[in-house]
Amino acid sequence: MSGSDETIAVVVVTYNSERLLADLIASLRPGLEGIDWHLTVVDNASADGTVDTVRRLAPTATVVEMGRNAGYAAGINAGVAAAEPHSAVLVLNPDVRLGAGCGCELLKVLRTPGTGIAVPRLVDGDGELIFTMRREPSIPRTLGDAVLGAERAGRYPALGETVTDHRHYANEAITAWAEGSTLLIGAECWRRCAPWEEYFFLYSEETDFALRARDAGFVTRFTPAAEAVHLEGDSRQSPGLWALLTLNRVRLYRRRHGRLATAAFWAALLVRELSRALLRRRPSQAAVRALLSPARFRETPGPHSVRPAA
Repeated sequence: MSGSDETIAVVVVTYNSERLLADLIASLRPGLEGIDWHLTVVDNASADGTVDTVRRLAPTATVVEMGRNAGYAAGINAGVAAAEPHSAVLVLNPDVRLGAGCGCELLKVLRTPGTGIAVPRLVDGDGELIFTMRREPSIPRTLGDAVLGAERAGRYPALGETVTDHRHYANEAITAWAEGSTLLIGAECWRRCAPWEEYFFLYSEETDFALRARDAGFVTRFTPAAEAVHLEGDSRQSPGLWALLTLNRVRLYRRRHGRLATAAFWAALLVRELSRALLRRRPSQAAVRALLSPARFRETPGPHSVRPAA
């Protein structure tokens, strides 16, 4: 036991994640040093040895077997519901490795008044900065991405959704939302804003939660003092996953805007994906087909694999 008054519920959703678990679990002790914590792993019907590996490497962990691929948001909700008492929830992807002291730094930021979600500086497996901070989705930002490309557009707040200026990652900052692989959520924020929206199944659920938290008065705060490695998944290479990601962007936008604005956002996304589909990029070709499908606004996006491993 530590001397801290904080207890973190670490919640990890797995789907055929066996090969990733040893490094993740090994990173938890140094990453959460000085903090009381407990681990809950929610498995979405993995076909490999994921569950057995968790029980072998983390015998004190709570394991929730969903019995089906219920989606990422459903897994998070089930994990928090099954977790022991806690003062904050640390949502982690299986392909995350916490840096030493990451948890303490995130907690410091989380206790800044008005903060509901704290996020770290993320790097990839080669140590390169991952652009994790995001602005709220908008029509001009989607068009800016289509015309300029995401990285170039992201240098300008009005034109890009992803914050791509390295200088913004040097200091603590408030962001509209952040990629959902590593999020520390305060208990009060969770109580007032949960559950995560299972409608999305995969992708946009973290965006939806962060924006709803902001609506309730909780900001998402980035800190470079906390660092983690995210090996990242293959959504940009997988046609099916990219199509789902693209459709969920429209579904999210529709929840927060009227019909005309949503139609314009859909058209902007279609322009973006068409411009890439013409270059024979298979994920964008799949996204175009999905955007033009009569079923594009159906209420249940799945079934698809939960957030993929790297």
